[in-house]
Amino acid sequence: MLRPGLLTTVQDRGRVGYQKFGVPVSGAVDEIALRVGNILVGNPQGAAAMEITALGPELRFLADAVVALTGAEVEADLDGRSVPWYQSFRIRAGQALDVRTCTRGLRAYLAVAGGIDVPVLLGSRSTCLVAGFGGFHGRGLAPSDVLRVGAPSAPAANLSGREVPGEWRPRRESRATVRVVLGPQDDAFTEEGRRTFLESGYRVSPHADRMGCRLDGPAIAHRASADIISDWIPPGGVQIPGDGKPIVLLADRQTTGGYPKIATVIGPDIPLVAQSRPGDALRFRAVSVKEAQAIALEIEAALEDLPARLLIAERWTYGAELGEVPGEIPMATAGDVPRAVPSRVKEAAAVSSPLPAQVVKVLGCPGDVIVAGQPLVVLMAMKKEHSVVAPRTGRIAEVRVREGDSVAAGDLLVTIEPAAKAGGRVRGGEA
Repeated sequence: MLRPGLLTTVQDRGRVGYQKFGVPVSGAVDEIALRVGNILVGNPQGAAAMEITALGPELRFLADAVVALTGAEVEADLDGRSVPWYQSFRIRAGQALDVRTCTRGLRAYLAVAGGIDVPVLLGSRSTCLVAGFGGFHGRGLAPSDVLRVGAPSAPAANLSGREVPGEWRPRRESRATVRVVLGPQDDAFTEEGRRTFLESGYRVSPHADRMGCRLDGPAIAHRASADIISDWIPPGGVQIPGDGKPIVLLADRQTTGGYPKIATVIGPDIPLVAQSRPGDALRFRAVSVKEAQAIALEIEAALEDLPARLLIAERWTYGAELGEVPGEIPMATAGDVPRAVPSRVKEAAAVSSPLPAQVVKVLGCPGDVIVAGQPLVVLMAMKKEHSVVAPRTGRIAEVRVREGDSVAAGDLLVTIEPAAKAGGRVRGGEA
C-alpha cells in the first residue's frame, strides 16, 4: 500500500448471525457492487475485496493479478494508462494501480482474483471499524500495509478482459428515488410526519459514514416521544431521532436502537444510499412488502445468471497491437511514452477540493514556498480527515478558504505560482 486514500477497508458480505450478541454485521455498504466485482474476476460472490471511499489508494502489486473496479466511477490508472470500469483486467508484478478519486458515486470496490486473504472472524473477513476487529487488523488500510490474496479460480488469461452487459453499469441520477417499506414503527409518527417523509426531498449530510447516512431536510413529526424501547436495527432502517432528521442505517450500524424507524429501505436500493455523496439529493417512495420481495428476487436471479452473460471486452486492450492478451495493460519499458499522463503529475496552478467537506486547517499563507507533496489544507469529510497536498513545488499565490468553511467538490482552495517565480519563506519543507 503506497497511499491508502480517505478510507480503504477489506469487506465481504458481512458477519451474519451475531447481532443478538451485539456484533455489527459490517460488510460492503454497496453489496451488489462487491458481488459483481467478484463475479468478474471469478471469485465466489462473498469473497473479500477492498472498499474504497471517495478518495482512493495507490497500490504496488508484488505478484501478477486480475482485478476489477465496480461501484462508483473512478479516475484511475495503471502505470499512467487509464483502466476500465466494470471490466476485469490484468496487472503484472511491479505495476502500480492509482485510484485517485470517485468521480460519480461514493464507494468503489476493487476485487482481486482469489479474494483478499485475511483471517476469518465470526464467519467473515469484513472490517468492523466501530469495534476495531476483522479485516486487516480491524482498521482502514495504511501506508506500507501488505495484503495477501488467495488462489484464483482459473488462469489469468481466462479471467481478464471480461465485462458486464451495459445494464449492470450503474447510472447515477441527480436525485435518487429510494424505495422503502413503511415501518416497523411508522405509527410513531403523525400523518403529517409520514407525508413529510414521502413527499419531501433530502440531502446527504457531511456526517454520513459506514454506520449511517444522515440526511438534511424537513423535520418529521413524531406522534409523541422520540424514544422507544430499544429493538433491533435492520439494514436500511430509517431512524428518526428527536431532531426529526432521518438517518438511514448502513453496514456498520448498531445492533439495537431506541429511536423509532419510520421505514426500511429495500435491499436492492441500499446501494443508492451507499453511493450518495454529501450534498446529493434523495427522495423516498413507499412500496409493499410483496413488491419489495419481488424486486429482491429479480436481483438475485439476475446475479445468479450474470456469470454466463459476461462479455469478452475485445475493444479495451492497450496490448492488442503489441500481441498482448485482451484485458492486459503491458508493463512500461524503457523508452515507452504512456498514452495518458496521470493528472497528479501534471502541473496545475489551482488546488481544488476533491469532495464536499469542511476545512479543518489551513497550513500555508500567500508567499510561502512549498514543495510537491506538502500538505496545504486539511479537510473533514464523513468523519475522516484528509490532507490536500501540493501537486508541485512553487509558491502559494492565494488561499481561498478559511478554517471552518464548507467546500464543495471542485471548489478552489489554493493557487500556486510556478517554482521559477518562487521566493520567500519555506513552510514545512525545503525548496
